[in-house]
Amino acid sequence: MGTDTQANPINEEKLSELVETSLVDLGATVHAALAVIGDDLGLYATLDDAGPLTSAELAEKTETVERYVREWLRSQAAGGYVTYDPETDRYYLTPEQAHILANEESPVFMPGAFQLVGSVAKIGPELQEAFRTGEGIGWHEHDEDVFHGTERFFGPSYGAFLLDWIAALDGIDARLKSGGRIVDVGCGHGAPTIRMAEAYPNSTVVGVDYHEESIEVARERAETAGVADRVSFEVATAREYTGFDYDLVTMFNCYHDMGDPVGVAAHVRETLSENGAWMIVEPYANDRVENNLTPFGRLGYSISTLACTPNSLSQDVGYGLGAQAGEDRTREVVTGGGFTHFRRAAETPTSLVFEAKS
Repeated sequence: MGTDTQANPINEEKLSELVETSLVDLGATVHAALAVIGDDLGLYATLDDAGPLTSAELAEKTETVERYVREWLRSQAAGGYVTYDPETDRYYLTPEQAHILANEESPVFMPGAFQLVGSVAKIGPELQEAFRTGEGIGWHEHDEDVFHGTERFFGPSYGAFLLDWIAALDGIDARLKSGGRIVDVGCGHGAPTIRMAEAYPNSTVVGVDYHEESIEVARERAETAGVADRVSFEVATAREYTGFDYDLVTMFNCYHDMGDPVGVAAHVRETLSENGAWMIVEPYANDRVENNLTPFGRLGYSISTLACTPNSLSQDVGYGLGAQAGEDRTREVVTGGGFTHFRRAAETPTSLVFEAKS
């Protein structure tokens, strides 16, 4: 049935606001693809290194065609990602723009996120069918760029905050410094796994992921980082990874993806050492839906619709926790697996860090 505009008259001001929002979203959608191009072709990095530059100068330095670069630069300037000087017809990155777009070590480096979001949307036709059937779509069924984008998006923030998060756990930092055992479940390409091996040279670290191709990349990353002597990787699910007496079990932004989070919690509890801790890093979320209706909440719910919830529904149980579960729901499933201690140990504007102990 259509909307009866006589019984429900349109508020022209609200309609204009919604049209404006739609235009912003349309611009952001096409911008995401252009941001990936700027990252892949080194346009941002070159602007940061050599700017201010004209479009011809940037094209020459990056071995690209000026007419494409000129249009790209104008789109970036219109979006606030590049700064334009009309007096010289040159473009450059401010320190803040460079921190987001050109510095891969920055905890707010965003091109990896654009790579992730653009790639994860390729599952669209399969997702539409899943909406009709209720079937799931596994993480392994996504485009390869999803895995690389995830590493580049989350890796820098883990590098910036990981040691502070571990320090917030009860007694774990000291145990790892003297020599402990860590297992990083859902490790992907191994960014946090390797970071922990670097930070705690007296400890051994195991990275676990069910996606074999990601584990192969993680092993290469560990070799390159020079920590392969104390890091090993295992292809296994979160309910089946091997080993016992771990002082620290970690899960970074993956617990909500799991089909059986209660069963996973029970397995984690069995593999922990006495007074060992489970650190669960999840996207920041409030407990009530209405409190998550924010820009970050929209991002979380949207990615959860595209990737997290379908992955959970593709597995046994199919709990479908979702990326915006919040603290109360997370506590519910963790304690459902037998844990008696659960607390928020740390947080950032985009992450919640929980500690669980038996």
